[in-house]
Amino acid sequence: METITHNHSHEHSNYHPSNYKKSRFFQLFNPLRQLVDGIQVKHYRFAHLICQTIPCCCPFERNVNLFGRTFHVPALCKFNPLYDEFVGLRFRALSYLADECGEDVTKYIC
Repeated sequence: METITHNHSHEHSNYHPSNYKKSRFFQLFNPLRQLVDGIQVKHYRFAHLICQTIPCCCPFERNVNLFGRTFHVPALCKFNPLYDEFVGLRFRALSYLADECGEDVTKYIC
């Protein structure tokens, strides 16, 4: 019996997730990404504001009933070019409240 191998290393390279942020369109957001990543959480009230403002899960995912049928609308937050940076900022705020302030942050976790 013969073994057939196929090398996919160069095919469909534009569809690989690692190329997602390498496109020219998404490179336009790099200064904003760096700005959000550079925000340091050092104040109690600011950390609370971040945790209250940035939701713990995507608020857009839902089921919609229309004409007796249910349609699922998937979470669209991943399409936000700054999604990962906002999640990181929220995590830094939660860590600050828990580690530095000794606060129970379970009210901010879904």
